[in-house]
Amino acid sequence: MQDFATRAGSGRSSSAAPDSAFTGGRTAVLIVNTGSPSAPTREAVAQYLLEFLGDRRVVELPSWFWQPLLRGIIIPRRAAQSAARYKSVWTEQGSPLMAISEQTARRMQQALGEGYELDWAMCYGTHRVPEVLARMARSRPDRLVVLPMFAQYATQTTEAVFDALERGLQALEKPLAPEGILLIESFYNHPRYIEALARSVRRHWSRTGPLGDGDVLLMSFHGIPQASSDRGDPYEKQCYETARLLAQALGLADAQYRVAFQSKFGRAKWLEPSAVDAARALAREGVRRLDVICPGFSSDCLETLEEIAVELRGIYLDEARSQGDGEARFHYIEALNVSEDAVALYAELVREAASGRLPVRCKA
Repeated sequence: MQDFATRAGSGRSSSAAPDSAFTGGRTAVLIVNTGSPSAPTREAVAQYLLEFLGDRRVVELPSWFWQPLLRGIIIPRRAAQSAARYKSVWTEQGSPLMAISEQTARRMQQALGEGYELDWAMCYGTHRVPEVLARMARSRPDRLVVLPMFAQYATQTTEAVFDALERGLQALEKPLAPEGILLIESFYNHPRYIEALARSVRRHWSRTGPLGDGDVLLMSFHGIPQASSDRGDPYEKQCYETARLLAQALGLADAQYRVAFQSKFGRAKWLEPSAVDAARALAREGVRRLDVICPGFSSDCLETLEEIAVELRGIYLDEARSQGDGEARFHYIEALNVSEDAVALYAELVREAASGRLPVRCKA
């Protein structure tokens, strides 16, 4: 394991800033997201699911129990169905998540300018962290800033990135970034992040009109097992704080927004309410317009473009029609993606980390 300095207390809140700021020389920056299959085919999706769901950070079950179940039942049952879902969102540039990540790195390079070297990587699938680190090492940067593309810290996502980073560093023949490595753990309450989300919602409302009386903005975050929250993972609290700050920035009353969690996997209890349950309940309550934003997703991907914009839309509208409302409306508000606000946010996070103004996890 790499000797990363941890924070005081639970080890899951922000650490102190580095003892000294990075100045001069070359700073490598690596942005990291979860990943996607290399193609929307059964074979590629099966390989991706084996890697993704086989990570103990993602599914915390003993290998002797989980691996036979995963290989013998889960993947054979899910691969073809998941491949069809991926195909529905696939673009000429490939996976939306991969394409957006590449574009984001390129735009961040332009925003940060000389002295910074940007690259992007994934935890699973293709373009993985160890492969990208090996390429970055050839340019011999003085230091490295790692930005997981998850505003809210979760073991299943943020720590998975740091695990991949550790594996990549261990595989290098020579140390990378001799002046140090800074790991950005979260930015769930960063003012620029909240304002970027708020501006995105306002742009949407400028096209569709503002929420009317009784309309609701649903903020859907990716779910995690309830057990993770019970043991002290700050993810749930950070999601609710992001939601509170966004509602405040938009001037919403408590009755005008809800928080929910999506993408449940397996039979264990996950954070509630689920986005599906919340949408159905709101339709039954007579909510005639439901706008949905997914603040925890930096880029649109399968979980937003298909699960929310298509599946949840159908669930809400079907329930509304069953209640006699044939004029209910549903809007999905796209992720920050490669917007100017998103690029400015990520560049600011990197600058603050490199200058010692942003709490990070450090490796000397």
